Amino acid sequence: MKVLKFGGTSVGSVKSILSLKKIVEKEAKNETVIVVVSALGGITDKLIATSHLALKHDDNWKVEFNAMVDRHHKMIDTIITDTKKREDLFNTVDALFEQLKSIYFGVYLIHDLSEKTENAIVSYGEQLSSVIVAALIKGAKWFDSRDFIKTERKHNKNTLDGELTSKLVKKTFNDLPHISLVPGFISRDRDTDETTNLGRGGSDYTAAIIAAALNADVLEIWTDVDGFMTADPRVIKTAYTINELSYIEAMELCNFGAKVIYPPTIYPVCVKNIPIKVKNTFNPDSPGTIIKNKIEDDQKPIKGISSINGTALITVTGLSMVGVIGVNRRIFTALAAEGISVFMVSQASSENSTSIGVREEDANEAVNVLNEEFSAEIADGAMFPMHTEKGLSTVAIVGENMKHTAGIAGKLFGTLGRSGVSIIACAQGASETNISFVVKSELLRKSLNVLHDSFFLSEYKVLNLFVCGVGTVGGKLIEQIRNQYEELKERNQLKLNVVGIASSKNAIFNRDGLDLTNYHDTLKTSEPSTPEKLRDKIIEMNIFNSVFVDCTASKDIAALYQSLLENNISVITANKIAASGEYDKYAKLKKTALRRGVKFRFETNVGAGLPIIGTINDLRNSGDKILKIEAVLSGTLNFIFNEISSDVPFSEAVRRAKEQGYSEPDPRIDLSGTDVVRKLVILAREAGYRVEQTDVEKHLFVPHTYFEGSVEDFWKHLPELDADFESKRKVLEKDEKRWRFVATLDGDNTSVELKSIDRNHPFYNLEGSNNIVLLTTERYKEYPMQIQGYGAGASVTAAGVFANIMSIANI
Repeated sequence: MKVLKFGGTSVGSVKSILSLKKIVEKEAKNETVIVVVSALGGITDKLIATSHLALKHDDNWKVEFNAMVDRHHKMIDTIITDTKKREDLFNTVDALFEQLKSIYFGVYLIHDLSEKTENAIVSYGEQLSSVIVAALIKGAKWFDSRDFIKTERKHNKNTLDGELTSKLVKKTFNDLPHISLVPGFISRDRDTDETTNLGRGGSDYTAAIIAAALNADVLEIWTDVDGFMTADPRVIKTAYTINELSYIEAMELCNFGAKVIYPPTIYPVCVKNIPIKVKNTFNPDSPGTIIKNKIEDDQKPIKGISSINGTALITVTGLSMVGVIGVNRRIFTALAAEGISVFMVSQASSENSTSIGVREEDANEAVNVLNEEFSAEIADGAMFPMHTEKGLSTVAIVGENMKHTAGIAGKLFGTLGRSGVSIIACAQGASETNISFVVKSELLRKSLNVLHDSFFLSEYKVLNLFVCGVGTVGGKLIEQIRNQYEELKERNQLKLNVVGIASSKNAIFNRDGLDLTNYHDTLKTSEPSTPEKLRDKIIEMNIFNSVFVDCTASKDIAALYQSLLENNISVITANKIAASGEYDKYAKLKKTALRRGVKFRFETNVGAGLPIIGTINDLRNSGDKILKIEAVLSGTLNFIFNEISSDVPFSEAVRRAKEQGYSEPDPRIDLSGTDVVRKLVILAREAGYRVEQTDVEKHLFVPHTYFEGSVEDFWKHLPELDADFESKRKVLEKDEKRWRFVATLDGDNTSVELKSIDRNHPFYNLEGSNNIVLLTTERYKEYPMQIQGYGAGASVTAAGVFANIMSIANI
């Protein structure tokens, strides 16, 4: 035998109630069933709202009442096809509505709505729905749950009389029909015979009480979701159904905001070790969630994340609390007396403060109650007036295996800290099945997403990327991300979610991810943007695992890094300006990233996709010291000097470098050595030396006058240098040497210079736009470490940026 409970949404529409019929009839083919139903979706709220209209002598109560009658009539007209059965059902339903109308009219006349009257009013929701479902399902026998669900008055509340109820349930269902139909929620006082109820969500409780009393094989809760989810799917798109939960885990999730089951439901069946299945009326083929005593082969330490919004934190503090017995008793007794529920407690080990979490709507009353309770201590100065903080949310991570897994709390707090989420208060029970903490409400979405992602509750790890710059490098990067997206999902369980793209004039954003196939068209029609607007929007979106990717050469964009890092947004950049600018600002960026637990990566600043900076960092981190760096760092200049020949003059070689995308948009940046100086400064700094650009000794090969005026003037006058370069080239060729523009760090000295390299030097055979770096260290002193490869080009630079992104994804 099994007990099936159907919630309001399961009887709320024609489609759902016909699905209910199909489910029950299918189950009844195999065994006897008891079906418990709630009121039609929204009817309980409507019954209460209408009673308050009547109480206020508002004639609109009749309009609302007639709307409820009409809704039930339409439901019957649609689903009951047998004329005689439909007529009998109309008579039954209309008789109930006549009783209800009389009660409303009484409230309207005498302006009184007692608890007794309101209990009677809300009972009609379940009475009406249950007789309709009983008529719909062939062979179903209707039972009035008030005859066997009994309550008693305790602490000014109606509470279940479990012993009497169990006896009456067994007696009522001694001769069990094949299909029994029971209204949920409603009950009757054992002493007064007045109609009472088991509280909102009480239909679940009714079903659990019956299942426990009759030792059912299973209790099935049919609702409008597939089961318990790992988190709220409205907040976390990647949330999914949990297959199995223990009773304790389900109870913890229910108590902290997961509204799948009414929390008291679990205890009666848990005692009898009766499993609970949570199923979806609208998707009956889904396996749902099963709740039972022990989960076999349970490997996950965390099962789910739940949350309560609208939290207020009240802090009771004072030196008189230290070592004094009974303070907490007074706190909870005073609040309980006023019916104020406390769902979280956090106490300092010094005992001089206790923080309690309550609903925001209860906060003011709770403060007044506690100020009154401790008024004498407050007046004496031994305690402070109650401090309250609103606008908060409580988050709980739940899982029985946490107690068997070391480091869960450390990972929790570390993950939140790296995401810029500050924890205001926290609590962990001795059973270690729940860790609860309080954060500001605006950080709730971020907290839930980053924890869901971090604890492998999500199918995929997600990085949310803001890409700035859609030129050669940025465009190639976006293309590479689009091409690799599906493979990374399948192979690495990683989603690279591009949530923002900015050009020099416009920006587009989408928290769920942008379409990378037509972003250019979308950008053209988007709102104008500035660097400041871009920064503010990224910070405002407050997305977890955010990474800002700079593919520009803009000084204004580089100026945003500090703010972004301060807001726990990692920065990956191909832009050299920040890392080669003022040393103190560079050092501050590095320190900020370290302090905030985020990443500041700029590998492509030197050598495009070559692992030069990473190698220097690895050497230093392992205890080695960089003594000397010799490098050809400009792919552009190397290309130019490899192109120069008797047939290709200097000016033509420069033009080819520009046309093939090796040079900066303004080639003078390359020819002036500025680009190489920046790269050398970056390497020197990463090698542990404090170097400014002004410290670099420059030996340039193009007269300074060529860098004045416009770019057009530069191109016009550049051929004037061809003859001199050709003359020198002939001498070079005769001596079997080649030009290389070499950057050097030797101790504290730095320089850039066009050098003549003979054929025995490692730089001699450097082809095309390749870069090469020789690292002389304390370990690699006799034979310097050599790094060589493509050092320019949009594709390899984009690939280097992509590699930096992946390095963050793999942390």
